[in-house]
Order: sequence, then structure tokens, then C-alpha cells
Amino acid sequence: MTNVSTELLLSIDCGTQSVRALVFDLQGELVGRRQHVFDTYVTPRENWLEHDADEFWRATAAVCRALFEERPDLQARIKGVAVTTQRGSLVLVDEEGAPIRPFIIWLDQRRATRARKAQMWWRAAFALARVSDTIDYLSRQAELNWIAENEPDALKRAHKVLLVSGWLNYKLTGKFVDAVGSQVAYIPFDFKKQDWAARFDWKWKAIAARRDQMPDISPAGAVLGGLTAQAAAALGLAEGLPVIAAAADKACEIAGCGAMSPEIGALSYGTSATVAVTSPRYVEATPLIPPYPALQPGQYNLEVQIFRGFWMVNWFKQQFGHPETAAALSEGVPVEVLFDRLVAQIPPGSQGLMLQPYWTPGIRNPGLDARGAIIGFTDAHTRAHLYRAILEGLAYSLREGKERIEKRTKTPITSLRVSGGGSQSDVAMQATADIFNMPAARPHTFETSGLGAAIACSVGLGLHADFAAATAAMTRIGQTFEPDAARAALYERLYAGVYRKMYERLQPLYAELHAALDR
Repeated sequence: MTNVSTELLLSIDCGTQSVRALVFDLQGELVGRRQHVFDTYVTPRENWLEHDADEFWRATAAVCRALFEERPDLQARIKGVAVTTQRGSLVLVDEEGAPIRPFIIWLDQRRATRARKAQMWWRAAFALARVSDTIDYLSRQAELNWIAENEPDALKRAHKVLLVSGWLNYKLTGKFVDAVGSQVAYIPFDFKKQDWAARFDWKWKAIAARRDQMPDISPAGAVLGGLTAQAAAALGLAEGLPVIAAAADKACEIAGCGAMSPEIGALSYGTSATVAVTSPRYVEATPLIPPYPALQPGQYNLEVQIFRGFWMVNWFKQQFGHPETAAALSEGVPVEVLFDRLVAQIPPGSQGLMLQPYWTPGIRNPGLDARGAIIGFTDAHTRAHLYRAILEGLAYSLREGKERIEKRTKTPITSLRVSGGGSQSDVAMQATADIFNMPAARPHTFETSGLGAAIACSVGLGLHADFAAATAAMTRIGQTFEPDAARAALYERLYAGVYRKMYERLQPLYAELHAALDR
């Protein structure tokens, strides 16, 4: 075992809102951090979202270089690099690795107008299983199919189809390589086998892609290559430094929380809010929605997602949070601290204000016609009540997801680990503990996705013997919020008596809204 007092690991965490250069030691302590917030997304049309590929790389290189210029004492101690990124954002590159068009970002809402058809025998099987409509919906969702319809020349020119992780790993190593655990998107990937789909799999017909357009993929902990001379100069590191496969940000976040067994629920309070567990078995928490690859090879993350989870907190900040935003600048504190103060006196249950966070429809649970809803307004309610109702509504929805996972796995979830930006709110943490009626623990570091990547890096370099040893050494609980019996009883009544009935009662009205607006 290498001396743990000197070895350091660099995680590059490129999320939706920012890219961060994070340096961890072998005990999981964050010893260096630099961040660049993205303000360079573009919306060519309403509900479209794109980002320049080269700008992702420039920002990544800049934060690494700035970190090592500020902390030159860390530079020589870095023994390896691992990348974790946002999921589902896609770019096409030519044979020279030059981007053909900007990234289509996972929040983008463009859709192909028609579904691509699989082979006749697959269509017959889908019809027999009564999932043809769902398969067609998934086909229309695929960004590659939109490109095939609208930019066919770009798809023909594409040498490789890369996710953000594949793009950054290419820029680091000069190779079209990526991690198995990063392949979470509408691409021809077999989630059960955790490899590219077999030759005759229906996905190769339902999604406009060829096998030769996909990068080579390796499990977490594998060496993808070494830093090229150009990448080393851009980052401020040594040429040839090993680049280790990690996984997508949610998988790394779950591992960074230490949630590596099915009785520990991992809640992610990020742009997309999720509840997930790690399991050795392939189980679909929602039919036709596969469990994604976990960081640990051969394991799965069963996940239920609230598509625009803590995005709603940003929405609230933009629409109603101007006083706190201004005060945060003058006081030099995060605006979320002031939001916590705002809602500190609002009682649990928000005096009957109930929110259902289905701002974006799903395939199932909720259905394609779902919309968000807020009910129970009275003249006593203020914007502070609305903020608390957002936090409570997200927790209700994630509890519903947790119960769905338990039903599918037959394994009770007995404790929670909560990470992501929203986990820094004590109000959100306490509401989570009360609504789930179980302890909710905040990990020792906020940067859990970066920590997960560092875990993979340490295993790949042999600095820890395996994933179990690395997780034990590098993860731990920071603060635990215990449920209050009285608040938990109130939330139980509101959850069972109101929240669980909202979608069923409102669904006919959602359908009528869609029918009226689509005319």
C-alpha cells in the first residue's frame, strides 16, 4: 500500500451548473477545490439547450490550472485523474476529434417527430408486452433520432458519438474512451450487461447510431490512458499521468455517500433530484426504466428521478428571492442560508400548502400528461410557505420513489444519505428526516460526486485494495438529522391522505389541459 499521507487524486466534476477541479487525499478529505460556473448555455429555440464542446474543455482546463497555480504544493502529489459528469448530454465529433455540432444538453426538450422502427420480431414482442407506445416514446426522445431527422449530414459525418464524459476523457488521453458507468443516455447501451447492445438488439434500429460510432468503454477503476502532452500543459500536470475510468455523477455521488448496499437510500438534491440504492441485482424500479451502472463494476443503481428537482429552488430564487439574493451578496453568505432563515418560522406542512413537483412529464409514474400542482392556498400563505412547500413536495415525491424501490427489491430502506446542493439546507434535511420518518445523514463532504470519482481513481491506481476498502476509508457521515415524532405523524397524514391522491385526482384535468392546448 502506498503511503496515504502524500498521495492525492484529482477529480474533474463537470455537472450541469459548473465544472470543478477537486483534489482528495486517501482518507476522502477535500484538500483543494476550484469551480467555474457555466453561463454559456444557449437556447436556439424555446425548450432547446446546447453548449459549445470546446468551452466545456476550456473551462475544465482553466479550473485545474488555476487550482495548481494557487496551490502548487498539491501539483506534484497528484497520482491520477478521474472524470465524472452530467448524464445524457451528447455531442458528435469527426475523425480528428473536432466537434461537428454543439452538445445537446440533457434538459433539452426537442423530440423526433416519428419513432424509428425496430425489426418485425421486436415489434411483435413489444406489442405482445403492450409496451409499443412506450418504446416509440423512448425512440422519439433520443437526441440522435432528432439529429437524423433534422441534421442528417452531421450524423453521417460523425466518427464518434460522445457524452460529456467521453469528450473530456478524449481531450485528456487523445483516445475515444469512456467509462461503462457513464453510459446513461438514449444510446444503444445494454444496461443489464453493462456493455454496448448486442448486434441484433432492437436499440440499433430504434436509435440512429452504429456500433463503430461508439467509444471504447471500460469499468470503473480501469486505466483509460495517460495525459497527452497538450492536456498536461492545459491542466498544469505531468504528461502520462494515468486517467482512470469512474462513472456518471449520480453513480459517483451514491458511492461518495457510502450508499453501497440496498438498505441505504441515497437522495440527490441536485438539478435533477433522485432516490436510489445500490444492488447486485438488475431490477427495474419503474418498468422499462433500467437500473443504471453503479460505480462498483457489476452493481446497479435503482433510481427514481424527479426531472427538475432542485431546479425549482432556482426558479423560486429567480421569481421570488430577490431580497435574499441581494442580502446574500452584502452579507457574503450563500443565498440558501437566507432562505433557511426565511422559512424557519413556517410550521411543518406549510399550513396546508401542498406541492406536487411534476413540472416535466415522465414515461410512467407520472405519465406523459403530468403537470405540477400547488393546492391549499389561503390568505395566510406567503412566499416563505411556498418555499417550504417546494422542499416538502420534493421529499414527498422522493419518498414515493423510495417505496417503489422497496416494493421492487423486497428490501427495506432503513437509512438515508442526502447529497447535492439542496442537502446544505438544514430545513430541507430536517423535513426529509420527518417526511421519511427515518434518520437522514449528510456526508462529511458536499462534493460527493467528485469523491466517488476519487474512489475509483484510488482503486485503479492500487492505492486502496478494492472498492469496499476505498469506500470504507474515504466516506463517512458528517451530520445526522433525526425525525421528530410529532412532525413525522403530521407528514404521514398529509402524505397518505393528500399527496398520494393528488396525481390520480388531477390526472383527468391534466389530460383535458393537453387536449385543449394541443388543438
